Amino acid sequence: MTVRFKQPFNNGVYFITLTCYNWLPLFQTTNSYHLVYTWFNYLKEKGNHIIGYVIMPNHLHAVIAFRNTGQSINTRVGNGKRFLAYGIIEQLTQQNNTGILNQLKAGVNNTDKKRGKLHQVFQPSFDCKECISDSMLTTKLQYIHNNPCTGKWNLAEHPSAYEHSSAGFYYDGKHTAYEVMHVGELNNIDLSNV
Repeated sequence: MTVRFKQPFNNGVYFITLTCYNWLPLFQTTNSYHLVYTWFNYLKEKGNHIIGYVIMPNHLHAVIAFRNTGQSINTRVGNGKRFLAYGIIEQLTQQNNTGILNQLKAGVNNTDKKRGKLHQVFQPSFDCKECISDSMLTTKLQYIHNNPCTGKWNLAEHPSAYEHSSAGFYYDGKHTAYEVMHVGELNNIDLSNV
């Protein structure tokens, strides 16, 4: 489900996807993977749990167990997108990458321009699906982890070899770039507390 409306829940386990504007490889171009890990740390500090993720050159998939903090899931993901966007723009500016900066400027619609927005770093909406069963969680994690090895990507020979993914933890028991909570621990946490 593409999200352009408010999620009715403040907590639960969700599969989310953030896509860079026009599928530009912004994470790769700016080497901004660390920004995603910083956002994940912020979410963890607020009582949320990162269950799985993959950061592709132009999009991000994650399974996140959102704790009820009184903030909507839309707000938390929207704040994350804003944080990532500012960081990516800063990196592009430091690189003096005027070509991509101009593309991102041209992508801002008139309504957002009037509100002061300068760059369209991500697609305006994001995908957000509640994981309502163990089998759905397993399917989403498999999809996430296989993403770097499928289709046009060929970023790694095996999912666990791709650095910016939780696949190494699920396949080999070793965290690569970022430590996640194993899906099997979900039954031990309470997401309903504020």
